[in-house]
Amino acid sequence: MHDDPKERAALGRAAEKVAGGAAGGIARRRADFPILSRTVNDRSLVYLDNGATSQKPQCVIDAEAHYYAHLNANVHRGVHRLSQEATDAYEAARDTARDFLNAAQREEIVFVRGTTEAINLVANSFGARLRAGDEILITGMEHHSNIVPWQLVCERSGAVLKVVPVDDRGELDVAAFEALLSPRTRIVGLTHVSNALGTINPVRELIALAHARGVAVLLDGAQAVPHLAIDVQALDCDFYAFSGHKLYGPTGTGVLYGRRALLEAMPPWQGGGDMIRQVSFARTTYNDLPYKFEAGTPNIAGAIALAEAMRYVRDVGFDAIAAHESALLRDATERARAFAGLRLIGTAREKAAILSFVLADVHAHDVGSILDHEGVAVRTGHHCAMPLMERFGVAATVRASFALYNTHEDVAALFAALEKVREVFGDA
Repeated sequence: MHDDPKERAALGRAAEKVAGGAAGGIARRRADFPILSRTVNDRSLVYLDNGATSQKPQCVIDAEAHYYAHLNANVHRGVHRLSQEATDAYEAARDTARDFLNAAQREEIVFVRGTTEAINLVANSFGARLRAGDEILITGMEHHSNIVPWQLVCERSGAVLKVVPVDDRGELDVAAFEALLSPRTRIVGLTHVSNALGTINPVRELIALAHARGVAVLLDGAQAVPHLAIDVQALDCDFYAFSGHKLYGPTGTGVLYGRRALLEAMPPWQGGGDMIRQVSFARTTYNDLPYKFEAGTPNIAGAIALAEAMRYVRDVGFDAIAAHESALLRDATERARAFAGLRLIGTAREKAAILSFVLADVHAHDVGSILDHEGVAVRTGHHCAMPLMERFGVAATVRASFALYNTHEDVAALFAALEKVREVFGDA
C-alpha cells in the first residue's frame, strides 16, 4: 500500500503513461468531454457516476447534431435523397455494432432503447415458449431489469425462477450454478459485470456449463461494454444486451445481439412500422431480421451517435482503458481500506472499476449529499439491486464508478470529500 501522496501520484502518472498506448495516452482524452470542464458548487466537477451514465465526447455530440442538421429523414421507406442518406448512415451504424461485438452477421444486431428493453424483448419473445414447470435461472447480483421481466414471464407461464447465490466477496457460487441447471432450465439471465459490486463474472465458464445442458444464455452487458472488449462469438452467448449511454453514447439507445437461429424462431415483440412485410385484415407477415424486432421509427440519430461512441472507444483501445481503470481502482481500494469506518461491499478477485461502500452509520444519501457539495458526483441507493443489498445486510451503498477520463486526482478528491463527511458526522 502506498500511503505517501506524492508516491501515489507518481505511480498514478506512471500508470497513465503505460495505459496510453498507441491511442496517444489516456490523459489527453479527458479534454474530449466538454462537461468535465464545468464546476459544481464552485468546485471542479469530479464525475464518478459512470455506472449510471457516462459523459459524452464531443465527437458523439457532433454526430447526433450532424444528423439533425444534415440528414434528418425517416429511414427505409423513402425514395428521396435525405431518406436514402439517413438509411445508409443508420445501417452503417448496425455494421459498426456488428463489428464492435464481433457478431457473425449484421442480421443479429437489433437496435433497442437500452439494456432494459433488450432483456424485455427476449423475455417476452423467447419467453413465449415457456410453460408451467419450466425454469429460468438468474443470479443474486442481477439488476432489477434482469429480474422483473423474468418474474412477469413466470406469472404468465407458470415457469419457476431460480437464483444462484452470491458469496461474501460478491462472487457467484459456480458449483451452485451448475447444480441449479436442471432438465427444466430453459434460459439463463446473467450479468457480465455487476453494476452494484463491480464483479466480473466467469461468463465463458458459465455459458459452457449451460450449453452442455442445451440451455440458452442471455448476458446483461450494460456494465461490461465500457470496460471490456466483447466478442460474442468467443463468449458463445445466445443473447448479449447493452445500453449506449453507459458507453459514452446517447441515452435511449442500445443493442441486442441474438444468435440468428434463435431470433428467426422467436415471434415479434411489438407490432407496426418496419417489422411488417405485408399487412391485411386477415393476417400479417413479418419482415426479415433484424427488422422483425424494430417496430416503429427508430432512434436514428441515436444509433448513428452510438456508432461514433463505439469507434471512439475502439480508438482509445480496451487495453489502455483496462490498464488505466485498473490503476484507478487499485488506488481507490487502497485508500478505502485505510479509511476508518469504511466497509467495502464487493471485493471479488475480478472487478471492473466500481467501488461500492458504506461509511460507518452514515446513510448513503447523506454521504452523497456532502460529496456533491464538494463537487464529487457518486451514486447512492440500492442501485436497482435490492435483493443484493439485502444479501449484504445494507439498505444502500455509495458507489463510485470510474471511466477512461477519470484521474488519480479524482480519486484523491473523493477521499478528501469523505473526510468532510467524517468531520460532519464524527465517529457516527
